[in-house]
Amino acid sequence: MLNIAFGQSKYFVDNLRENVKRGLRQKIRNGVWPGWAPVGYVNNPRTRAIDVDEKKAPKVRKLFELYAKGDQTLYSLANWCKKNKLKSNNDKDLRVGGIHKILQNIFYIGLMKYNSEIHEGKHKPIISKKLFDTCQEVLGKRGKVQEVRKNHFAFLGLMKCKSCGCSITAERQKGHNYYRCTKKKGLCQEKHYLREESLVEQMKNYLQKVSLSSQDTEKVLFELEKEETEAKEQAKSTVQNLKIKLGEVEKQLEKLLDVYLSEVITTEEYTLRKQKLINQKMDLQDKIKDFEQKESSWLEPAREFVLNLKKADEIKNSGDYPEILTFLKNIGSNHYLQNRKWQFEAKIPYNLVAAAGGANPQNLTFPIWCGRWESNPRLHLGRVIYYHYTTPALKTYQIQF
Repeated sequence: MLNIAFGQSKYFVDNLRENVKRGLRQKIRNGVWPGWAPVGYVNNPRTRAIDVDEKKAPKVRKLFELYAKGDQTLYSLANWCKKNKLKSNNDKDLRVGGIHKILQNIFYIGLMKYNSEIHEGKHKPIISKKLFDTCQEVLGKRGKVQEVRKNHFAFLGLMKCKSCGCSITAERQKGHNYYRCTKKKGLCQEKHYLREESLVEQMKNYLQKVSLSSQDTEKVLFELEKEETEAKEQAKSTVQNLKIKLGEVEKQLEKLLDVYLSEVITTEEYTLRKQKLINQKMDLQDKIKDFEQKESSWLEPAREFVLNLKKADEIKNSGDYPEILTFLKNIGSNHYLQNRKWQFEAKIPYNLVAAAGGANPQNLTFPIWCGRWESNPRLHLGRVIYYHYTTPALKTYQIQF
């Protein structure tokens, strides 16, 4: 009798477990997350759905934006969360491990991962897929970022020796900071020390070439606003084409499900194909959203570029070493030191502005931000910036971003 009772109990428990799993799978397929909501969302007990937390969501979005810049560590973000009172849904402080999970959670872009399979959710995304992908690149490439410490050499770790490729070290002599080659690979022809004040002066000279005053920044931004009207018309046809492609991807997802249910392909193959199609769908939805909300994909980068030129002017006058370091890292790479001269490779738009004589009022008569598609796709991928400088023929410099 005991064996019979035990068998019946086991059958009941197993059946109950399978029913619960079946119910969870069904909720997932319907786009509803069956568990507790992550930070930035709340569980709605009335609708049993996941709603956006209006207080925490902007802070979570800011968390992603800060890390995407590449100059923040998980520890600094933990301090930022504590300072801005961003806590978990259990009202506990967010620590490094929790922040790392947040930055890797695809729930924030409208997707859900359950049993190694990705599903589309009905909840509202907090961030774009583009921002999420940028954070994943930073997590993968940069790892733990060394923070600039107080009372430390501001530009240590930035440069390498142009002659031998060794790192540049720093030391303090007679109240001044000096930078030199470590010479770890043996003899090096670089025998001179570069004083920090001289290094900063060279950096400020470059910032001067790519800086734009507040007055000229307003003129450029005004021209950008005029371009929005034209961009809206161009965006309509682009959005229509993107929606057609989106519809094709959705049909492919439906066909893929039919093939899977017909047991033509394996579960592993179905999962891989589905994930690829969902990624395509998310990319198309992001592009449509960008064109509908921002009118054009070039407009925001254009504004950001102009504001960076203005920021260069502010940093040049502030003398804030950490700000100078961060700005130069963002606009270029491959910083070297050779014959007491600082060198680096700036991104194309900044490099062209500097080569053209700078974006200062002496060279810039009337900044015009024209927008048109470049006829040669090998040279330009998107919109083109035009600055008209003082020459008899109003020579035009093309700046790509």
